[in-house]
Amino acid sequence: MNAPRIPLAQLERGIPFEQRHIGPDAAAQAKMLAQVGYGSLDELTDAAVPDAIKSAEALRLPGARTEAEVLAELRTLADRNQVLAPMIGLGYYGTFTPPVILRNVMENPAWYTAYTPYQPEISQGRLEALLNFQTVVAELTGLPTSGASLLDEGTAAAEAMALSRRVGKVKGGVFLVDADNLPQTVAVIETRAEPTGVEVVVADLTEGIPAEIAERGVFGVLLAYPGASGAVRDLRAVIGRAHELGAVVTVAADLLALTLLTSPGELGADIAVGTTQRFGVPMGFGGPHAGFMAVREQFARSLPGRLVGVSVDADGNKAYRLALQTREQHIRREKATSNICTAQVLLAVMAGMYAVYHGPQGLRSIARRTHRYAALLAAGLRAGGVRIAHDTYFDTLTAVVPGRAAAVVAAAREGGVNLWQVDADRVSVACDETTGRAQLAAVWAAFGVEADIEALDGGTDDALPGGLLRSDDYLTHPVFHQYRSETAMLRYLRRLSDRDYALDRGMIPLGSCTMKLNATTEMEPVTWPEFGALHPFAPAEQAQGYLTLIRELEERLAEVTGYDAVSLQPNAGSQGELAGLLAVRAYHRANGDTGRTVCLIPSSAHGTNAASAVMAGMKVVVVKTREDGDVDVEDLHAKIDRYGPELAVLMVTYPSTHGVFEEHIGDICAAVHDAGGQVYVDGANLNALVGLAKPGRFGSDVSHLNLHKTFCIPHGGGGPGVGPVGVRAHLAPYLPNHPLQPAAGPATGVGPISAAPWGSAGILPISWAYVRLMGGEGLKRATQVAVLAANYIAKRLEPHYPVLYTGPNGLVAHECIVDLRPLSKSTGVSVDDIAKRLIDYGFHAPTMSFPVAGTLMIEPTESEDLTEIDRFCEAMIAIRTEIEKVASGEWPADDNPLRHAPHTAAALGGEWEHAYTRDEAVFPAGVSAADKYWPPVRRIDGAFGDRNLVCSCPPLDAYDN
Repeated sequence: MNAPRIPLAQLERGIPFEQRHIGPDAAAQAKMLAQVGYGSLDELTDAAVPDAIKSAEALRLPGARTEAEVLAELRTLADRNQVLAPMIGLGYYGTFTPPVILRNVMENPAWYTAYTPYQPEISQGRLEALLNFQTVVAELTGLPTSGASLLDEGTAAAEAMALSRRVGKVKGGVFLVDADNLPQTVAVIETRAEPTGVEVVVADLTEGIPAEIAERGVFGVLLAYPGASGAVRDLRAVIGRAHELGAVVTVAADLLALTLLTSPGELGADIAVGTTQRFGVPMGFGGPHAGFMAVREQFARSLPGRLVGVSVDADGNKAYRLALQTREQHIRREKATSNICTAQVLLAVMAGMYAVYHGPQGLRSIARRTHRYAALLAAGLRAGGVRIAHDTYFDTLTAVVPGRAAAVVAAAREGGVNLWQVDADRVSVACDETTGRAQLAAVWAAFGVEADIEALDGGTDDALPGGLLRSDDYLTHPVFHQYRSETAMLRYLRRLSDRDYALDRGMIPLGSCTMKLNATTEMEPVTWPEFGALHPFAPAEQAQGYLTLIRELEERLAEVTGYDAVSLQPNAGSQGELAGLLAVRAYHRANGDTGRTVCLIPSSAHGTNAASAVMAGMKVVVVKTREDGDVDVEDLHAKIDRYGPELAVLMVTYPSTHGVFEEHIGDICAAVHDAGGQVYVDGANLNALVGLAKPGRFGSDVSHLNLHKTFCIPHGGGGPGVGPVGVRAHLAPYLPNHPLQPAAGPATGVGPISAAPWGSAGILPISWAYVRLMGGEGLKRATQVAVLAANYIAKRLEPHYPVLYTGPNGLVAHECIVDLRPLSKSTGVSVDDIAKRLIDYGFHAPTMSFPVAGTLMIEPTESEDLTEIDRFCEAMIAIRTEIEKVASGEWPADDNPLRHAPHTAAALGGEWEHAYTRDEAVFPAGVSAADKYWPPVRRIDGAFGDRNLVCSCPPLDAYDN
């Protein structure tokens, strides 16, 4: 008998990508549905999702394509980008990513699939890498404390403005910005200043602070070193004068230049900001890159964002952890000092490792070569009659060519080089690590100059000011001297990654964080030079592939969410929140409703919501949450009645922060609209909605989306992220725009939210590919399986741990919360104990104590297969049995494997004096000796680290006992 004939078209399609992305296959889904009590995915989600919000029609998206087809499409788009030598400068530079770092960090899932190091015992590798980063920034800037990275240079400068206002002596006054700062940085500062009532004054400070400005009071000053024009000036006098006025002084500095120039700290600066992009991180059409901030010691405890500190573990051994204000938004909410709750960890790791690999000598060599090319370029131009505006510079020249600037820039483009036209009479030219003799020749030709580089080299002096040459040592720690060979560097990177737990090891069931597959096919195009090497201010005709990809992704996200317009500029979820709230504020002001300043926020909301609202110039009013986790509708109506004419917006997360589909969301939205307010739906939980419901259709006016959650951009150990904002048509005129790229947003927009026109454009191919690979039906099934997996876990764990909140028909959304408080009260076993014990079982813990103290929020996502989900459930059930041993007295309350978890290999040595066995400690039920993950440290003492703040590489013998 012949085998059945299979149509060629079916064979050609191959295995759909959906089957690679979604973990449980059909048989597994059937088993899970039986456990939950439903016959199909459609039946389950019909029961879980309230009728009032369901989408009637399928998503209107292109059909799913195979991985090979999508890569071919992306190759076509990439080929439409034209990568010229990037001599534009303005904060973005060509750089060589060492291949050992490219392959073993940027392209390595052990680094890019890790989550924020909230469980530090299993994050020691990336925490050490971040400590290296902090050390590089602190020592090059000459300021003792650096954070673990900020989103980009522009937002770092804006954070410095806020910090200056908060800690400075002058109350009131203006924020004074030197005119030679990067234009995008000035624009971001102005966007951030206006809602909070800060007056920004931009002035030429070459001759000092003008008397008329000094008389008004100055709380902070921002200087550039070098300036956007390329000029390198001695800032000591203006810094001294600013301090006489009581101002806090920030210097926006170039780290590569600081390998040769006197540090900002030595010049007297209080704060230094900038970007580490040119330390081996591709330009990526604007991002992602790790911004930085370093401060004087007295400001260390006011730093925004994340700070890695040195502490000790239970044995007194050195260990790293996030220190101080980590996730302060969830504690201080509207009193938080910043809405930044993430970092740019993957990019900070790359920049830090670039410094580790090159060391101080290598960095100085790169800087000297870069400067030498600039000096020779200037000499050739001068010899040809072109005036250079400044005598001292590092890498950037401003050439004065009256009336010829456009012609020169066009001629350079024909020669394969992008320059920057400052105005009709001036051209800016920047050298970098990738600059060579060919680029100099092309630039000279564009200016109509002939020059002999060899002859020039013999008679041209450097152009760094003698009084600013750096004389102190930096990067003296052994880590910056040990790894010169690729073999040594490779092993160092492997050693650090082995100390971490990431998705390449197992499930990370963090609620509200959506740790799903970041497919290799989605990741691959990010490192193609046509996407990675493009300058964000390159002419639009050179970026047609990128601009098409951006437009298509915006359109597809609009279709998924039901909104009319989307901006991809915000480079984190927190920035998307701010952009959305600024759009609401601008809309009210355009309608003459300047008194609408109240933002209603449920008490259960993400902490960044409140912080973002304050940054948008709004007053936060908290709405109560009922015992079942829903918004207290009665209290909401009472607040609406009280604040009606002042009501600007309600911020609400949907599904709720408690992981349920609230049935009254439509009524809630209608009540706010009836009072003249707008509705902001936080998109953190969109993974439960895609293909099932659209926020823009069930009552929301604006949402931010987390592409690093729902749309597969990897978390990278705590960054990068992308937080687009989607709006209905009436808010579209108020989306972010950009002063250097008109196509990036409407002319009536609120200004730039990030330094680059499209934010972290370099990772947008990931989400574009995900949507293209899955198609509308695939995206819907992914959502349905995510909901199924969460309900399956809830049903399996419910006999052992109470599930705190459920929605319609007793179902949860894409995550569930298990309540540990009764157990903790009766046994003394804490949430921390269970979280750390899960490490011994080979798991990253779920989200701890958010949104409810004493609970675990669990989110399996659609990508985990049933074997891994069951392994997690069995570990949780086994831990429940262990808790019973504590409750019964079999194990003492102060000597049991939960209290002492996690257990390291070193803990097994010597005398064993515990009430439980070594095997019970490290090989609990279901843990294989062959596959065991060994944490590198025991439980870390967080309070010790906060009391003894050490945030850069300590001496090798520090904390050794």
